[in-house]
Amino acid sequence: MKFNEIDVIETLIAFPDEGIRKGEIGTIVMVYDKPHEAYEVEFVNDDGTTKAMFAILPEHLEKVCW
Repeated sequence: MKFNEIDVIETLIAFPDEGIRKGEIGTIVMVYDKPHEAYEVEFVNDDGTTKAMFAILPEHLEKVCW
């Protein structure tokens, strides 16, 4: 599935080095298509500050539909 900037996603796996658990919600802030498809995703704390932001491959994401 192709994602777009500002899509809300859920992680399908944990990223322990980044402090992100499986199932955490984030927002896509940048789309990469070279050298391969990937997405820069921002995760925020309850107070709105950035918890983590890093690139994730599409097979590790699922779009959240509300």
